[in-house]
Amino acid sequence: MIHTESDRIKSLDGKIVYPHARRSDFTFAQHGTIVADPYRWLEEADSEETKAFVAAQTAFGQEYMNKYESKDKFNKRLTQLFNFERYSAPRKHGDYYYYLHNTGLQPQSVLYQRNNLDGDENIRTFLDINELEGGKGAMTTWNFSESGKLFGYGVARLGTDWTTLYLMDNQGNKLPDKIEWTKFTKMTFTHDDKGFFYSSFERPKDAVDGELDMTINQYKHVYYHKIGTSQSEDIIVYVDKEHPTYHPDAIVSEDGRYILIVVAQGCDNLNNVYLVDLEAEGYEIKEDSKLITIADDFSGQHSYLTNKGTTFYFQSNRNAPLGKIVKYDMARPEEGFIDVVPEAMDVLSISSVIDHDKLVLQYTRDVKSVLNVHDLATGTFLYEIKIPVGTVAGIIGHTKDSDLFIQFLSYLTPGTIYRYNFRVEDESERLTIFKQATVQSFDSSMFETKQVFYESKDGTRVPMFVTHKKGLQLDGKNPTLLTGYGGYGVTLQAAYTPQYIVFIQHLNGVVAHAGIRGGGEYGEMWHKAGVLRNKQNSFDDFIWAIEYLIREQYTQPSLVAINGASNGGLLVSAVLNQVPDRIGCVVSDVGPSDMLRFHKFTIGANWQSDYGRPDDSSEDFHYLLKYSPLHTVHKKHPYPAVALFTSTMDDRVVPLHAYKFVAELQYTAGPLTTKPLVVRVESDAGHGLGKPLTKRLEEITDKFAFIAWALDAKWMD
Repeated sequence: MIHTESDRIKSLDGKIVYPHARRSDFTFAQHGTIVADPYRWLEEADSEETKAFVAAQTAFGQEYMNKYESKDKFNKRLTQLFNFERYSAPRKHGDYYYYLHNTGLQPQSVLYQRNNLDGDENIRTFLDINELEGGKGAMTTWNFSESGKLFGYGVARLGTDWTTLYLMDNQGNKLPDKIEWTKFTKMTFTHDDKGFFYSSFERPKDAVDGELDMTINQYKHVYYHKIGTSQSEDIIVYVDKEHPTYHPDAIVSEDGRYILIVVAQGCDNLNNVYLVDLEAEGYEIKEDSKLITIADDFSGQHSYLTNKGTTFYFQSNRNAPLGKIVKYDMARPEEGFIDVVPEAMDVLSISSVIDHDKLVLQYTRDVKSVLNVHDLATGTFLYEIKIPVGTVAGIIGHTKDSDLFIQFLSYLTPGTIYRYNFRVEDESERLTIFKQATVQSFDSSMFETKQVFYESKDGTRVPMFVTHKKGLQLDGKNPTLLTGYGGYGVTLQAAYTPQYIVFIQHLNGVVAHAGIRGGGEYGEMWHKAGVLRNKQNSFDDFIWAIEYLIREQYTQPSLVAINGASNGGLLVSAVLNQVPDRIGCVVSDVGPSDMLRFHKFTIGANWQSDYGRPDDSSEDFHYLLKYSPLHTVHKKHPYPAVALFTSTMDDRVVPLHAYKFVAELQYTAGPLTTKPLVVRVESDAGHGLGKPLTKRLEEITDKFAFIAWALDAKWMD
């Protein structure tokens, strides 16, 4: 059927004519409530009708991504700021060091091998990720065996989470072993180099390579693969057939004697821990190995650090929402967990054991990093490693090594890797710069970042970082971008972000990052204060951040853009419906919007730990219904400009969320606003993992061109 302009939805001024989207009368009943779901048909991703919808919406949305007259200038400057050498911290495996390096504009970083840390000789390409799957692959996981002789890596194609595992030796020779259809897995080798453990769900029955599969992922298995055999012979080491959303993974202990089976419950920050004593099993891997229980009541999260004989050390939040270090002696199980470093006043973010007995702890104090060193055996505080104010993104090292590498980030520095050598006698000379990234034509002294605190709706004190040019006039006339996340206990880390620099420098913009509840900024209590039936706290924190920026004269409602990704996409979509009059533009990246059906696709059931169980609980269902973006679009106030970003191969937050939401926005809110309500659909890409730089630059340029056009932000050279 051909639809004429007369029967298509138009904007308030008639200047925007939206693509046609069939609106059905489909409804469903749940917990005594009838819910309309007129775009249920868009859940059929491969139907011809859905494909036609996507094609029409993609072309329509791109029109508005191209309206900003200085889009080419934005892209050129963005590319300049991305064009700098980037390194990961080196890791030692066997006789060699390995690190990732990008010369600047390579689609993916390349894995290099070197003999030592000094000098540039004997550096060679070990694995060029740009050559994987004809340039359409991304490395999702990698690890070496204890000897360093074997290298395992996982490759995902077209951005999906489904991963194929491969093996190489340390001379770069590829082994014939190939493990297909794994997902969210580690690779950990037995110390005899005979095999490795991995985990995955069962392959979906109707899955086709290269097509989006939305089957629910349940009953994750831990497998052991003996090198040189086929995948069909792999041994099932662990599976819980009574709990479909449990996520087990295997870790081999540092001494090679034990297998740790770590079982997570959905996406909650809790796990159970079991051990297999390989020595007692005669170092034979089998299905019915005896499991020794360390923790089995999901009373905390326990992250393995090391073990000294039968004494195991963990980072734990059990009865310690800010985190602590504990030990558990298998020889004295009646003693249970014993505190080594008790809970402090700050959040324990990362911990590692270096140089045999040095316990390095990274604490987060008001979203800034502090590094302390303790004695492993006694927990005694030894000293603080003095680092600049900013974020430690990782501490890299090994129990047997004396070198610690510290990956440091801030909003205005593109990255510094520090090397801390415990064997240097003079403590003041232990910390040196190993690698420091520099960006040509970028002068960080032009900008400033400050941390502010504001009160949320209920009086809670919330941290926020604000970055802008020095000397900014607080006259309420500055285009402002506010971002946030607020879920799963994740803390937004400070990081040099080229698009923010362009926005600030050339659009006279302000960029703010709010550390709202639901995240991990202040530990597990901060997380729990923004999940389940406390989720509105996350939205309120974000709304009150907008109000703070307006009140302090950074900006005004028509100049506010909000953006978030994944759970952050849910955040900005919910806030859009709650306060459309306080925002000038909304961009939601790969966010869930149908909060009554999120759990019915791929990995979504695991998010119920943060969102609730709409099928099982009437209370959860009705709470979700109150904020679900798809179900709360309204006609009370004209909507600002909205762009939803999704990808055809996103099998984490499947694209149906964006498809249904944009159709509902256009139908309900479209006739009452003069602003565009659009979707951008990336082909051959997923949730974001491993997206090549070329696609990222295109996507970022489209996003910020849309924001700049919506806010009427003028380009300044």
